[in-house]
Amino acid sequence: MEKEKAELASLVKKYGKVQSLMKYVNKDTLRESYSKQPKGKVVGIDEVTKEEYGEKLEENIENLLVKMKKFSYKPYPVRRTYIPKGKGKMRGLGIPSFEDKVVQGAFKEILEAIYEPKFKEFSFGFRPNKSCHDAIQRVNKHIMADKVNYIVDADIKGFFDNIDHEWMIKFLEHDIADKNFIRYIKRFLIGGVMEDGKRLETESGTAQGGLISPVLANVYLHYTLDTWFDYVKKHEFKGEMYMVRYADDFVYLFQYENEARKFYQLLIERLKKFGLEIAEDKNRILPFGRYKGTKESFDFVGFTHYNARSHRNKYCVLHRTSKKKLKMKKEAVKKWIWEHMHESMKDTIEALNVKLTGHYRYYGIYGNYVGLVKYFVYVRQELWKSKRKRDQSNWLTWKKYQKILQIHPLAPPKIYVTSAY
Repeated sequence: MEKEKAELASLVKKYGKVQSLMKYVNKDTLRESYSKQPKGKVVGIDEVTKEEYGEKLEENIENLLVKMKKFSYKPYPVRRTYIPKGKGKMRGLGIPSFEDKVVQGAFKEILEAIYEPKFKEFSFGFRPNKSCHDAIQRVNKHIMADKVNYIVDADIKGFFDNIDHEWMIKFLEHDIADKNFIRYIKRFLIGGVMEDGKRLETESGTAQGGLISPVLANVYLHYTLDTWFDYVKKHEFKGEMYMVRYADDFVYLFQYENEARKFYQLLIERLKKFGLEIAEDKNRILPFGRYKGTKESFDFVGFTHYNARSHRNKYCVLHRTSKKKLKMKKEAVKKWIWEHMHESMKDTIEALNVKLTGHYRYYGIYGNYVGLVKYFVYVRQELWKSKRKRDQSNWLTWKKYQKILQIHPLAPPKIYVTSAY
């Protein structure tokens, strides 16, 4: 697919708007998409696994292409499942059928090839070779090197559920002249949801869990926010102002308080135009930066960011795992530990170490070692409680548990990003 993506990128650069995209959905790209699908994932409503689909891979892909050429291919409704969101709330995910994952995987590659050259440099979420740590680094740079005194801290209410399909298609048609390609995007958007055995229509939104959802979300916010921000920054404001966005999580940074307040009102109006709104309980304009030295803090990409002094007594911005995210992570790992309480200590610890390492890789940035330790101590404690409960006896004392951990150690906290600026 790399050759096809390079060709598409060249066409985008030359013409801006591209056509004849369906030719890139072929045996080779679908086969490659199949190979990239991870094993052991939750199945969609078709209940087909990767292994089952792969038993007759060539035949399945051949039949899929025939259906797509006849336009008889229609995605299954996604299977609705829920994960904790925090404060007792649940986030709905949509799990596509396996064949739909294969098709979406090919479409995702095509969309990325078209839009990566167009996306703004301050957009970081769900993009190749960009990470949350890059977004944090950008925020730090602006606060510590530019004239930043105020932060607009706001969230979009239920973004993925409220994407307007008509606007989504208009945005895509601005860059894509292939009606058949757009036609299939529409089918994925309106494919429906299966919940408790009932099929529900999807008149708005794009299912989190779908492979093309992140790139479609970025396209929507590219036109809704990013290009608009660049325009108003140039035409309606005088002071310095910056934007950093990670998917639907974003932060705006300003030199002047009055311009921050003016922008916030414009932001509300802008989002309303495209069927979106600010979450009323998650919006603030706060003083922040090296000139302010306040005790204020704000959350972004799962971290709480706050003013601090370095060991050399110089101003810096430090980051710790946000209380909300830490609570969610603790609840999730506790649930997992107790669900696996009857497995051997060795097997449980091996699986837990994968989870711990993943946590450290995301949250293990300079200044957040204490946050990692809190998570590690909690995991160690819950593991001990679950194994004691399993045997309904007090044989596993803390002293014996410590000896077991010497043989099968839990992965210790580790900082992976030594400097975020």
